[in-house]
Amino acid sequence: MSIKVEDYYAPATFQRMKAFADQHETPFVVIDTAIISQAYDDLRAGFEFAKVYYAVKANPATEIIELLRDKGSSFDIASIYELDKVLATGVGPERISYGNTIKKSKDIRYFFDKGVRLFATDSEADLRNIAKAAPGAKVYVRILTEGSTTADWPLSRKFGCQTDMAMDLLILARDLGLVPYGLSFHVGSQQRDISVWDAAIAKVKVIFERLKEEDGITLKLINMGGGFPANYITRTNSLETYAEEIIRFLKEDFGDDLPEIILEPGRSLIANAGILVSEVVLVARKSRTAVERWVYVDVGKFSGLIETMDESIKFPIWTEKKGEMEEVVIAGPTCDSADIMYEHYKYGLPLNLAIGDRLYWLSTGAYTTSYSAVEFNGFPPLKSFYL
Repeated sequence: MSIKVEDYYAPATFQRMKAFADQHETPFVVIDTAIISQAYDDLRAGFEFAKVYYAVKANPATEIIELLRDKGSSFDIASIYELDKVLATGVGPERISYGNTIKKSKDIRYFFDKGVRLFATDSEADLRNIAKAAPGAKVYVRILTEGSTTADWPLSRKFGCQTDMAMDLLILARDLGLVPYGLSFHVGSQQRDISVWDAAIAKVKVIFERLKEEDGITLKLINMGGGFPANYITRTNSLETYAEEIIRFLKEDFGDDLPEIILEPGRSLIANAGILVSEVVLVARKSRTAVERWVYVDVGKFSGLIETMDESIKFPIWTEKKGEMEEVVIAGPTCDSADIMYEHYKYGLPLNLAIGDRLYWLSTGAYTTSYSAVEFNGFPPLKSFYL
């Protein structure tokens, strides 16, 4: 399997990024902010009626926050630490949603004191904490959705609640003096099955109607989360196709009278803008007669490639070496036996690949730097550069 760079980057863009990369010692990520800017514009063009709340967890770099701030984005925040970082760039609290359903009461109060008024929840205990620490705030309840297991990076049942509980929570929110504002769902990250949005939106419609008819509660918001895919080895539909189909699903259920729609993109905005540059440390075989080679590189699961866990995300890997290809196992540099990126998925790399050669991991702008360990085996966090 040979990766063609032109399938992922314009030739001039890649040459500029590679020229910069050649001046620096590996490992690191280089990110082209112009690609992020274009991805944001494309998303806004596809969903003109939606508000974009960038999922800061995907890459919390100040350079990215400031870029998206200037383009009018809002921000989905997971912690007080992300909050402080985003507010420090001059973003107002009205552009922030506290999207984490697992939070301390004192952190809710911290957000409230900073002016944030939009909170996610999915449990009675958390809702009561919000009522005490953020009186009068708007809340939206996250529901469990079917089909999230079809995503390349699926979500567990950690977040969200069943439909009946979601309705009970929104009624309780009203009774506690909060504003029952809407519903949210997330269909899984790197979701290639567009139809799962259809089922989720239909479930939301039922809750909207029942709460209005039975309890007099008019919900105003649907937060559709993220899930839009990046450009990895397994190809996906275009963003335009996603937008056309999801808008069709929305209009089938809600007609032209759509509620407020929020999107929380992370991966789809940032991933394609990044190239992680690594160096081959060793090439070895496990016996004299072993067929497969092991290629060890200076980056691994603990230094930015955690999404290779269970070989879930299959990053395109490019090298300047050409020639006959052979299936290999690709592993990281740490003294941990779990630090293997690809063993069962058979990557092909050139037979003449040698120690010191560079591997370029494409579409690695999201969930790499933010997942990188601080000091495992003494290795420093993954460096990043922004062009």
